[in-house]
Amino acid sequence: MVIKVKNLVKRYGDLIALDHLSFSIKEGEIFGLLGPNGSGKTTAINCILSLLKYDKGEIEVFGELMTPEAYHIKRDIGIVMQNVAVYNELTVYENIEYFCGLYVKDRNLKKKLVEEAMEFADLNEFRNFRPKKLSGGLLRRLNIACGIAHKPKLIILDEPTVAVDPQSRNKILEGIKELNAKGATIIYTSHYMEEVEQICSRIMIIDKGKAIATGTKEELKAMISLGEKITVESYDISEEQFARLRQLPNIVSAEYNDPLIEIKSIKGKNNLENVLEFIKRENIQFGKIYSELPTLNDVFLEITGKELRD
Repeated sequence: MVIKVKNLVKRYGDLIALDHLSFSIKEGEIFGLLGPNGSGKTTAINCILSLLKYDKGEIEVFGELMTPEAYHIKRDIGIVMQNVAVYNELTVYENIEYFCGLYVKDRNLKKKLVEEAMEFADLNEFRNFRPKKLSGGLLRRLNIACGIAHKPKLIILDEPTVAVDPQSRNKILEGIKELNAKGATIIYTSHYMEEVEQICSRIMIIDKGKAIATGTKEELKAMISLGEKITVESYDISEEQFARLRQLPNIVSAEYNDPLIEIKSIKGKNNLENVLEFIKRENIQFGKIYSELPTLNDVFLEITGKELRD
């Protein structure tokens, strides 16, 4: 195991930020860490890095007990936090060189690693730019290059695609998969569920400091009651027909946002067939009709609830 967390408890006065949290991460995984705001994600990461003292529990990294003085372990960890942390006084190249130099002292090796990080993040043509002249996407890529230049075995990425354009987001996600393919184990946090679903091999959802669900995306989807979502394009359904539609077996909810009828059902074999039979029986005119399975976002909302979090 790359990381093993056992019965981790962290309190801030009367507030329990982590409540006997336990989980493990295998070598070579892209491990998605999900949770609402205030669920304990950042606290858990800071405890793993020994940046926070905790009240109870044990954390092992690379098979060794993690402590604030375990610098030989920390050398093999790369951190890319949500807030971009680079020096505005330095150029793109100098920033990467500086952060790489915190781990690598050999001058020739450091130069080689910096050039590889520049190539990886596609920053060569911006090497002499200062951060203030970079777009949001380029800043994110610079932030990642600074965090991974020393070739860490474990990379922690906290919301690395926040506020970037689709092209930069795609470039970042491709880069993460490339790092993983080259042997890095990755912890990935994001509020973009489609990203997590796209790249993570296993996912843990935490809430109120507890692990409430862990598994592959398929395993998580199997945990919830929601089945397929059926969308029907129709312009002539009456209020009475819509009311009868909502009474069909296995229908959880139905909404009519002219011209789309959006139906959510519990798991069952004949949900789409039942809806089609109803439409034909009622002589309802329809255009497009399609069905889709639950997404990771559906799982997240069913497990953690839909109320807003601060």
